[in-house]
Amino acid sequence: MREGIRMISRRKFLRFAAITAAVYPLGAGKVFAFQNTERSLNLYNIHTGESLNTTYLVSSRYDYEAIEKINRLLRCHYTNEVKAIDVRVLDLLSDIKDRIAPDKQLNIISGYRSPEYNEYLTSLGRHVARNSMHLRGLAVDFAIDGIGTHAIGTVARSFASGGVGSYPEFVHIDVGRVRYW
Repeated sequence: MREGIRMISRRKFLRFAAITAAVYPLGAGKVFAFQNTERSLNLYNIHTGESLNTTYLVSSRYDYEAIEKINRLLRCHYTNEVKAIDVRVLDLLSDIKDRIAPDKQLNIISGYRSPEYNEYLTSLGRHVARNSMHLRGLAVDFAIDGIGTHAIGTVARSFASGGVGSYPEFVHIDVGRVRYW
């Protein structure tokens, strides 16, 4: 074995290939962001009534004007404050959409959440995290008409890209450490 190069056995390679093929069969969807040369999102904010259907990745380059429009739609509806949503969240949302509902609109329940709104939700007795990923633009809560949250959550977990929480009305995704609830 050469210095600095780690070789894997044929058996480990074949096991990895078999698991990958089982988990991500051909045509099942996109697995990694860099595979896509174009990404689009069709979003509807249930609190503001705004909708946006935009392509934010064109020829493997992010369109920052489109991303600014997405950030505006995903703003805190309570304070109207806009904060950048991490593009990894957008890419994960796009991957989930492409896998389960490529032609459907995503109903946004929560994107960026201001500290004031987080406090307000806490005062209502909602179980929101004090250091919620929403406060940092690292999470989105959404639903898709006609598709159950269990099915959406299962697809979201298949990407193993962060946290996934399935609730009766929506699914939470974030790009923090991988965990499920």
